[in-house]
Amino acid sequence: MSRSLSMRGSMRSRRDLPPPEKTIERLESMVAGGNFYEAQQMYKSTSARYITAQKYSEALDILQSGALVQLKHGQVTCGGELAVLFVDTLITGELAYSEQIFDHIRKIYEAFPRITVPHFLGDDYDDEGHQLSEAISAAKVRAESCSSFLKAAIRWSAEFGTSRNGSPELHVMLAEYIYSESPETDMTKVSSHFVRGNDPKKFASMLVNFMGKCYPGEDDTAIARGVLMYLSQGNLRDANLLMDEMKEQLKSANSDFPKTDLIQFIKYLLPTLERDAYPLFRTLRQKYKTSTDRDPVFQELLDEIAAKFYNIQRQNPLEGLFSEMFKI
Repeated sequence: MSRSLSMRGSMRSRRDLPPPEKTIERLESMVAGGNFYEAQQMYKSTSARYITAQKYSEALDILQSGALVQLKHGQVTCGGELAVLFVDTLITGELAYSEQIFDHIRKIYEAFPRITVPHFLGDDYDDEGHQLSEAISAAKVRAESCSSFLKAAIRWSAEFGTSRNGSPELHVMLAEYIYSESPETDMTKVSSHFVRGNDPKKFASMLVNFMGKCYPGEDDTAIARGVLMYLSQGNLRDANLLMDEMKEQLKSANSDFPKTDLIQFIKYLLPTLERDAYPLFRTLRQKYKTSTDRDPVFQELLDEIAAKFYNIQRQNPLEGLFSEMFKI
């Protein structure tokens, strides 16, 4: 076949693709009828044809519709897969980050089910906790599916947006979902996304909530970790905002801020970093080393803070636990 005939065939195939509305309506009816797997395969194959024809907007409409309708019907794995394909299409089409695309991502995110896993066995659970086990398994699937989608979206926004860390709003979404939906909450991971976000007040609310249900000794560690993570990014403003907001929220709830040596260290550290006072910074580290040794990552965070605020070169920059924390 000659090149001209091949090009004409390609152009004709693009013209032959119908508007996606009828396809979307037909596939939504299939999902509503319970044909989840068959509809899933058609969502994938149909969107692939539009992508091949470089009709990215139409492919995105189909994938978003599929993700939303599958999630609406409780098909988290299917919906999550189509959500990731939505982001993959943004990357394939090299589509730049915009508020309009962000709104589409937010709508998919909001469609993921949120079902609190009970922390105790009630009368509705059998002696072996079978229903609780099923609830925990379902929560893991939801958390993994939504996390995979949002992590993909963050990577896209880092490549095609304005922030090298990715969209701050997407980081906040991921932090919220991990905290509220994961049956075993990883507070280090939650905090790492909040500090790359843009909502220290929401972060403070989450920490106050965590204080009400964590084990003794975990509350001050979580607070200190959040503050030190902000500072390791050179973000003194939000580190102070986090502490101030927590104080206000705890005061409103008639609760007390933890009174421990670790919190005392944080209170001394924040004003120290506002000054050219590296000797005082070093003295504080030495005096409160027993407290900061409670979490292995604190020393690495403090090394990074020294590099950010006082230009003290780290021996192993961006290695070890510190670099692991901020991986997407």
